[in-house]
Amino acid sequence: MLVELSLRQKFVTLAGITAAGMAASLAIGQRLIPQSILTGIVLYLITGDRPSTVYASILSLPRDLRTAVIFLKLNVSLYRHERSGATVVQIFERVVARHPNKVAFLMDDGQLTFAEVKQLADRIAAHFYARGFRKGDTIALLMETRLEYPCVWLGLSKIGVVTALINSNLRKETLRHSITVAHSKAIIVSSELAGAIAEINEQDGIKGLPVHLFRTENAGAEAGASSDPLPDAEDLRLSLDSGSSGSSVDLSSIPNDISPKDKLVYIYTSGTTGMPKAAVITNLRYTFMALGCYYMLSFRDDDIIYNSLPLYHSAGGMIGVGSVLLCGVTAALRKKFSASNFWTDCIRYKCTVAQYIGEICRFVLMTPPKPTDTQHTVRLMFGNGLRPQIWPQFVARFNIAQIGEFYGSTEGNSNLLNIDNTMGAVGFVPNFAKAIYPVTLIRCDEETGEIIRGSNGFCIKCKPGEPGVFVGKINPKKALNSFVGYADKAASEKKVLHDVFRKGDIFFNSGDILVQDLLGNYYFKDRTGDTFRWRGENVASSEVEGVITTIVGLKDCAVYGVDIPETEGKAGMAAIVDPEGKVDMEQLAAGIRASLPAYARPLFIRVLSEVPMTTTFKLKKRDLQVDGYDLGKIRDPIYFLQSNGTYRLFTTADHELIKSGKARL
Repeated sequence: MLVELSLRQKFVTLAGITAAGMAASLAIGQRLIPQSILTGIVLYLITGDRPSTVYASILSLPRDLRTAVIFLKLNVSLYRHERSGATVVQIFERVVARHPNKVAFLMDDGQLTFAEVKQLADRIAAHFYARGFRKGDTIALLMETRLEYPCVWLGLSKIGVVTALINSNLRKETLRHSITVAHSKAIIVSSELAGAIAEINEQDGIKGLPVHLFRTENAGAEAGASSDPLPDAEDLRLSLDSGSSGSSVDLSSIPNDISPKDKLVYIYTSGTTGMPKAAVITNLRYTFMALGCYYMLSFRDDDIIYNSLPLYHSAGGMIGVGSVLLCGVTAALRKKFSASNFWTDCIRYKCTVAQYIGEICRFVLMTPPKPTDTQHTVRLMFGNGLRPQIWPQFVARFNIAQIGEFYGSTEGNSNLLNIDNTMGAVGFVPNFAKAIYPVTLIRCDEETGEIIRGSNGFCIKCKPGEPGVFVGKINPKKALNSFVGYADKAASEKKVLHDVFRKGDIFFNSGDILVQDLLGNYYFKDRTGDTFRWRGENVASSEVEGVITTIVGLKDCAVYGVDIPETEGKAGMAAIVDPEGKVDMEQLAAGIRASLPAYARPLFIRVLSEVPMTTTFKLKKRDLQVDGYDLGKIRDPIYFLQSNGTYRLFTTADHELIKSGKARL
């Protein structure tokens, strides 16, 4: 933390500030601030502000001026797109016109050029328009990563249909909910996931919905109709192939009435409680996120991005894919992340940029050293969740010149980006930008996440070094500050804070606790509420609690996240009240495997012999979370999840291995 300056030091800083301003201006090739104005600003700061803040401004001035130039370019680009009424499709087609034969997506031994992406998207648009789908309708897409994935939702967006990008890991009730909460009028499912739809095909909200089956090539020849889990589904691939009489499709009859503020896709987030929520992504929001990374991280037109993230997520599907569709770079996709093949793939596809989530970095770092560690051409890796504890080892071992750590939620208006390699930081906001980008930290109860208000009823801003909830002011008229929310309006309202600093203002509540230093850098500290993050996915504890309670038939169950040394996020732990010892662990494990995706399955299960209740008859989840899986504190039996999905007793040896940070979980 920066310290206070003496009176003498205040005046000594003037020369330094002026020099820093000149150096920064020269570095970016232009004098952004005339020296006389700069000197006046500095004198005002020195006489009217805290000395430590002035000193911080000196240190961050070159960074802030460079950011100002990039931020200006981004905003000019966004303004031009919005003013011209450009949608994602229209911006994409301008990219296609510039280089139709350039490769857009690579995967395995296949590829699609920009022209081929457009051709498939056009066929999708014509097909579903002919089936009667119109602007404002929603179609659910359940598909694993493949070259055609972006083409499907891009084609639907041409006719104004909103695509609900469903997490391909979801099953049963959670899958049914995700499809119905978006008011889907049809389902597109790839052949490998057809069984998941077949399981819920007769349930409320799903029964009667038309299903379009996107088969893998030769899938029809390999499997007979009798083995098809969805025998009545339309073969979408066959229909598209038979309906096209060449490379182009006539879309002249389709109205061109889509605006930048219209919905593009739904991307799901678990939010703070309950089932997955469908976050509304408009054309403008998608454009902002894609162009934001392109400009702020200084992507190059000849970059090839390695994207092994799922395409139903905002990171892989909005930033990764968006950089291709809207900026013209190339992306190499992978169906499922593999730590051992990470650098092999980057070398194979000649990647210059790679995406990550925190766990990807840790898993890659845990692989045995080999020559490919530094034989790649990746200069930049960007993503979120890279823990400070492994940051220096990662960049040193794999020779990564730049890490672009970012922070933000799918639905939120408060996003941060680290563009200057400040280790551990999730981004920064310069002092000059606070009027344009009004985000801040407000005081809260760290245990409950409850916002603390002053005697005047308004929230209290945090000082540097003080943790608080990260919030962003909502302005529906600006792409930077808007908050569209979820398909469920009631869920949207829960994320909005009213009367924060003055009567009538509204802010988005991220639900996350961050800390800011004097230089404007933000550092992630924790999440409030009942949601925790594991393996790059948000896990809603109430959802897991409901599943477990149903399986074991017990009244009381609490699910919470616990820290694992040297691991990003929190692992799930369930505490089940079972004083009579009736829990059948084999049955419980089988039920969990059938009902929950791998990332949501509790790593630990604690069986309680007593009921630790609060005065409001709730399990003392906070106390349980503090106990964690510490066998030195706990006398109850704890069971540990194995790789085959079963549970066994957790031992002292297991505990010591996890404490050492060497456990592979």
